[in-house]
Amino acid sequence: MWPFSSSSGTTDKSAAPAQPPAQPAQTDKPKPCCVCKPEKTARDDCMLFSKSDDPTQECKLTIEQYKTCMAGFGFKV
Repeated sequence: MWPFSSSSGTTDKSAAPAQPPAQPAQTDKPKPCCVCKPEKTARDDCMLFSKSDDPTQECKLTIEQYKTCMAGFGFKV
């Protein structure tokens, strides 16, 4: 008998083999960069090319459209 074996000479086969770590469940939620691209472009163009002193007020409609679109995918902007 080997000096490091169990006294009965058999190994315990009831123990389950080590399992690899579980992969996180894939969700159907896309990345924020991949959704609402037309709305994002319209919002960005409005903000960047606005001649107003307050582009936020001038672009309020496009900003709200973008927020509504993102909320539809579960993102809070």
